[in-house]
Amino acid sequence: QVQLVQSGGGLVQPGGSLRLSCLVSGLTFSSYDMGWFRQAPGKERETVATIVWNRGSTYYADPVKGRFIISRDNAKKSVYLQMNSLKPEDTAVYYCAAEFPGSQHKYWGQGTQVTVSS
Repeated sequence: QVQLVQSGGGLVQPGGSLRLSCLVSGLTFSSYDMGWFRQAPGKERETVATIVWNRGSTYYADPVKGRFIISRDNAKKSVYLQMNSLKPEDTAVYYCAAEFPGSQHKYWGQGTQVTVSS
């Protein structure tokens, strides 16, 4: 059974930082591309950042470039999202996901709320 269990998130003031974690089980973690996605109220889910299974190449959506960092630890079967210089527009439910390269199918975490507000 594949499970993606997220932790982190919460309420932070503008300019603050948060770190999200996603612990994966039930699949060969090192063979999967990993990503973070978010969905704000009334909006569609969007890609935040991704990291591929080999070499760790990363992609960032324009709104988060230079502020967020995605990383993975294959030994710990975990992926992380370090979020710095947070803005109110970063407020959303954040999801981690795992996708086998080329499969077009994602396994999803349970989601975690991030609220940026003073």
